[in-house]
Amino acid sequence: MRDKEIIIKVLNILSKNPEYSQRDISSVLGVSLGKVNYVLRALISKGLIKTERFINSRNKRAYRYLITPKGIKEKLKLTRDFVIRKIKEYESLLD
Repeated sequence: MRDKEIIIKVLNILSKNPEYSQRDISSVLGVSLGKVNYVLRALISKGLIKTERFINSRNKRAYRYLITPKGIKEKLKLTRDFVIRKIKEYESLLD
C-alpha cells in the first residue's frame, strides 16, 4: 500500500471514528502499528489532525483524533489525485 493511500485511508477512518486507537486503525488497514504511529505523527505535525484526550473506561489515556479544516482540504486533494491516477491507469489498459 502506498503512503498516500494509507494517509487517505487513515483520514477516512478518523473522519468516521475519531475515537479509534492506533491499534484499531492498524487492524482495519492491515498495516503495522509502527506505520500507523508514523503516519499519525506526520499528520499531526502537518496540522492535518489534532489530538484530544478523553475519558475511556478501558484506557484513561485515550485520545481522539480530530481532522482539522486543513486536513479536510488535504483529504479531498489526495482523494482527487488518487481517482485521477486510477482513471489514467484504467485508460492505459484500454489502449
